[in-house]
Amino acid sequence: MKLAIADVGCGNIGSVGIALERFGITPIVTGDAEEIASADKVILPGVGAAGYAMEQIEARGLAATLRNLRQPALGICLGMQLLFERSDEEDTNCLGLIEGQVRRLEPAPDMPVPHMGWSRLSVSVEGLGVASGDYVYFAHSYACDPAPETVASAEYGRQIPAVVRSGNWLGAQFHPERSGEAGARFLQAFLAS
Repeated sequence: MKLAIADVGCGNIGSVGIALERFGITPIVTGDAEEIASADKVILPGVGAAGYAMEQIEARGLAATLRNLRQPALGICLGMQLLFERSDEEDTNCLGLIEGQVRRLEPAPDMPVPHMGWSRLSVSVEGLGVASGDYVYFAHSYACDPAPETVASAEYGRQIPAVVRSGNWLGAQFHPERSGEAGARFLQAFLAS
């Protein structure tokens, strides 16, 4: 299997790569549009700011490539947020693959921003490798609006889409590479898709 991690100049590339190597897969880390387009599966990682990430995607000529992928693809954290139309973070136009907006989390008692830590999932479909009640690790200050594409959520002052699915794209707001057994099962399910 040829698995490409899209190098967009920011992100959790190292930790995602290590997590995949546990399954015997050595990913190709690349910013080359042709290599990404020809991969069997693609991961769009993400740690950082939406504006900078989209600038890098545009500068590397990857926006059209990512929008036109037909193979299984996974956006992680910021990578999931970039699947939506817009982000309030730096007032950024994103990839527009899913309708909706990404908004800053509102701090609340016992719920500081950023949301960093373990939260419990509520899962509405099978086949994701995770189930309702599983705890996964989050690290984010922005969250997507609830959307019809939401297939798992977590509670953090409001319902936060934790996993979205739209066509060939899967998005995880949490970090599967840092989420222990539940995260490993999620990645395994993606690899088997």
